[in-house]
Amino acid sequence: MLRVDLQSTSLKAVTYQDQSAHLELEFRSGAIYRYSAVPALVYQELLRAESKGRYFNQHIRNRFTHAQINPAPVALPPSIGDPTF
Repeated sequence: MLRVDLQSTSLKAVTYQDQSAHLELEFRSGAIYRYSAVPALVYQELLRAESKGRYFNQHIRNRFTHAQINPAPVALPPSIGDPTF
């Protein structure tokens, strides 16, 4: 999968896998979602869209099965060199 950075206020990057038809979108918030059974044409149109966020809202959001794939950040225990330790 090739990651493509996007010029968008809401979307940061996209990757697409032809064989599985998975589209992964990274949002500016840091959330990453995988959308299933997305036709390659939808991916190509997203890349060409003048407004990536608008295209997402009109053609992807609520139209494909999806799941958030990045886990919530885990707080690490303080290290010995940490001044708050």
